[in-house]
Amino acid sequence: MFKGKSILISGGTGSFGNAVLKKFLESDIFEIRIFSRDEKKQDEMRRKYNNPKIKFYIGDVRDYSSVLNATRGVDYIFHAAALKQVPSCEFHPMEAVKTNIIGTDNLLEAAIQNGVKRVVCLSTDKAAYPVNAMGISKAMMEKVMVAKSRNLDSSKTIICGTRYGNVMASRGSVIPLFVEQIKSNLPITITDPEMTRFMMTLDDAVGLVLYAFRNGNNGDLFVQKSPSSTVKTLANAILDIMKKPNHEVKVIGTRHGEKLYETLLSREEMACSEDLGQYFRVPPDLRDLNYSKFVEVGEEKITHYEDYNSHNTERLDQENLKQLLLKLDFIKTVVGGENLETKG
Repeated sequence: MFKGKSILISGGTGSFGNAVLKKFLESDIFEIRIFSRDEKKQDEMRRKYNNPKIKFYIGDVRDYSSVLNATRGVDYIFHAAALKQVPSCEFHPMEAVKTNIIGTDNLLEAAIQNGVKRVVCLSTDKAAYPVNAMGISKAMMEKVMVAKSRNLDSSKTIICGTRYGNVMASRGSVIPLFVEQIKSNLPITITDPEMTRFMMTLDDAVGLVLYAFRNGNNGDLFVQKSPSSTVKTLANAILDIMKKPNHEVKVIGTRHGEKLYETLLSREEMACSEDLGQYFRVPPDLRDLNYSKFVEVGEEKITHYEDYNSHNTERLDQENLKQLLLKLDFIKTVVGGENLETKG
């Protein structure tokens, strides 16, 4: 499917971009375009991979002309560019709007104009029942994705999306934070010990996106069934791996914009979803502006469903979570040779 093709990864210098890049470099793909505004990370990637298949484009999804230029001649797009940190979006919500919503609209319009065959947009569990600016902006990003895909000719362009939970050990996530706190002889800081989060590896995230790429129709949203863990279990598993059973753990309370548990699919989405075994597929809502469909005709089946969240999915115990953690390259590095002695 990728032989002789050109793909573009927006936000390609991030964790997802690096992971999917490694997979594509092993294939017979013709060209991989890395589109981002971070020239330092692009230079680091250029030096790291030193591969003529990789082309680097400096630009910003907020700027339509730069996206239009970068997507010319592209067959496929993986749209990962986003503001992802909850505090950043909470304090600067209009920046989240500009990148996550308007930036997505720019990229999809450029893709349509340039005849890109397939686009997969990456979203987050925070888009379901959003309580913070990051989740709200991502929920709107999904609405933009569906709206842009409504009247497209599928033989020319297909736009679909994925939604997944926290990627384990990704940049800015809690696993590297816990490890650094342990190595620095600082207390592990936990907001709420019973808070749950989906546990998804970077390989899982890439696999989900590639599944959506191969199977998606216009407006589809795909979710992978994932196990979860409490934050307390996660901290204990990391302490066990690092052989620091007596390390101090400090409960600091829930932070602004945080949820007790994350939801991957709302009750309304579950009611219309298709169970594909490892994945759920949620088709787009194609109702038009005939308002009677919204106010006069209900959906009885919605009443009988519940949302799919990190409290009601498979729950990992400490030993199972430990085995999952040991599959991560980041943890392998920690276990395999990093200095675990306390600093100071």
